[in-house]
Amino acid sequence: MWRNVHSLVMVKYRRCRRCFFACGRHALQLYCFAPRRLSMNGVKEAFKKAATSLLLIMLVAMGARLGFAWNQERKIPREVIGTVSFENEAGNIAYSLVAGKGFSSPFRRETGPTAWLTPVYPLLVAGVFRVFGIFTAGSFFAVVLLDTLLSSAACIPLFFAGRKIGGLGVASGATWLWALFPNAVMMPFEWVWDTCLAALLGAVLFWATLELADSSHRVRNWCGYGLLWGFTLMTNPALGSLLPSLLGWAAYRGMGTVKLSLVKPALAAGIAILCCVPWTVRNYAVFHKFVPLRSNFALELYIGNNNNYATRQFVWPPKITKEREILLYFRIGETAFMEEEERKALEFIRSHPVIEMELTVDRFVSFWTGIVEPLQMLKTTDSLLIRVLVVANMLTAVGALLGIAVLFGKRSLYAFPAAVYPAVFPWLYYVTHSNLRYRHPIDPVNLLLAATAVAAAWGFLGRKRNLEIPAAAEMPSGRG
Repeated sequence: MWRNVHSLVMVKYRRCRRCFFACGRHALQLYCFAPRRLSMNGVKEAFKKAATSLLLIMLVAMGARLGFAWNQERKIPREVIGTVSFENEAGNIAYSLVAGKGFSSPFRRETGPTAWLTPVYPLLVAGVFRVFGIFTAGSFFAVVLLDTLLSSAACIPLFFAGRKIGGLGVASGATWLWALFPNAVMMPFEWVWDTCLAALLGAVLFWATLELADSSHRVRNWCGYGLLWGFTLMTNPALGSLLPSLLGWAAYRGMGTVKLSLVKPALAAGIAILCCVPWTVRNYAVFHKFVPLRSNFALELYIGNNNNYATRQFVWPPKITKEREILLYFRIGETAFMEEEERKALEFIRSHPVIEMELTVDRFVSFWTGIVEPLQMLKTTDSLLIRVLVVANMLTAVGALLGIAVLFGKRSLYAFPAAVYPAVFPWLYYVTHSNLRYRHPIDPVNLLLAATAVAAAWGFLGRKRNLEIPAAAEMPSGRG
């Protein structure tokens, strides 16, 4: 009996001793390696917070834009930068406003009232002229700073819209892409135009549409949505092509959550139209013709559809030049000029249907890549900036397409409004003519779609890797 008791005690003693030493070794390991583990975890956590910090991303966006502007302005004499930079319709109309001649003369020659542009951005530039002087370097730098702030502010709606669509990872990824996107970095310096403000408004409209669909029972939200659209139409009417689709989707989504009549969407549309009525009345009063927002669509149509393209071969000098058309504008006035440009453009379109189809394809390629022949340009150009721009635009186009496919594949509630931006907005430029800055108002949403595609690819690779690891662990070692 005593022998059995002694054996049992010794077994328990040895077992407890093993547990004691095991616990001791575990405690020693924790003591030696815990600081390193904690420090690594701290680094990872700090990196994650920085990568998802909206404030940090906005600061980086501002720094990138101001850094590009500082690098470029050193190459241009101060006496040139204050005059040449404003040699466009926005700068010339702003000059007329400050000079007390009203909203007129888009070519710095007294040609009377104009509706070439809607009033918001020329009024902003006119305000800058009043403070910093007309056609001065100080005014130019003030406009660059203003456009930089507007472009960087687009990070805010883009972040919150991305978080709603795909979570924090998609939100921060899309915002980082926008902060460092080459087009967005260079645009505040390269163009004294409404481009940066339009990009901000495009992103805000997208975010507001998503939020409105979830809070459609509130009348004030619909009123605010209408006011936002009214301001947008008075800034860049091209974004108005998105209004029917986005407003219709928000109304449809609202009907799915609460009992919503068509009164609230109609109220939003009515407010947007009312915001434009004073400008339309002014246009009718000075032109004696119905001009809802802008008058220059006929010219834009003629620029992309004229006899210069009749042979599809480059001819120098071209038959039709900007200088010749401006002289015609001086001679016959804005209303008659636009009517003549429309007549010539429609005549060319009717008489050259095959060439028109080819031009439409060229404009499609140019809209999404920035140039008609992107691959040829990549082979021949010596400019690193041009190479970066072409590659960035091509990747953004592909990423946007893949992002749409991902959202529809996941049956996302937000697939339709996101797809509307790249699907509907560009058609105005497929018909007229394309330019690098024309795509910019929808670039924030394009980058959000690209970030969605990248997040989906990353998640797929992560799941595939997690499946491969257990399979490898279950393989026999080969030892008998």
